[in-house]
Amino acid sequence: MGLNGKVCIITGGGSGIGKATAIQMASEGAIVALVGRTLSKIDTVKREIEASGGRAESYAIDVADKKSIGAMVPKLVKKYGTIDVLLNNAGHSSPHRRLLSTTPEEIEGVVESNLLGTIYCTQAVVPYMTEAGEGTIINVASMAGVNPSGLGGMIYSAVKAAVINFTGFLNSDLRNTGIRASVVIPGEVDTPILDKRPVPPSKDARSTMVTSEDTAEAITLIARLPIRTNIPELQIRPTYVRDTSGESELI
Repeated sequence: MGLNGKVCIITGGGSGIGKATAIQMASEGAIVALVGRTLSKIDTVKREIEASGGRAESYAIDVADKKSIGAMVPKLVKKYGTIDVLLNNAGHSSPHRRLLSTTPEEIEGVVESNLLGTIYCTQAVVPYMTEAGEGTIINVASMAGVNPSGLGGMIYSAVKAAVINFTGFLNSDLRNTGIRASVVIPGEVDTPILDKRPVPPSKDARSTMVTSEDTAEAITLIARLPIRTNIPELQIRPTYVRDTSGESELI
């Protein structure tokens, strides 16, 4: 369908995969609505897009704040007429990775940002997509949701598995409405989230990982496909497989 003139909401748009996808989509003519908790970050991305001739808006919202999300989406629809694409990318991991060391606060934070935010944003856009007769929802999960390990951690792995399952449910629940849901499942991506690991990967290790820009290319491909076509699940892995056993043992 192409992205020129399409209205795309991108959560977690201030850095990493969200930022790279926003820049890529805007370069193809999309109107990008950046959502993130830190206004300075998403405003920086907004200015970068506008400096290149693109169109963007920024909304300092926590995706786990259902009321704020519910207020933002109608404003966008009133201004632009519809919502074409939702990228549920916001999320973070926890410093502690083991079952007994992960704190209640860490559990709540990871669940809220990765899962509840994904659900709340989806609930907010689906009525408008249903009315339009089409729409694209792309959820960002992780290989930790497929192959749980100490590297991903207990709660992050569990929540990303839930995001994968949620995407499958959407395709069942919304079948024949013109709304399609895809889940992108990256392996190790060199993003700021790696800095939260108990043992952050080295510079050399990061150089072999998938980049945010690589992942953004895949996400944009899904978004620009004709609405008749869906990629329900897409795994993205580094070509080079590194030995992470030493890092896992130190967690």
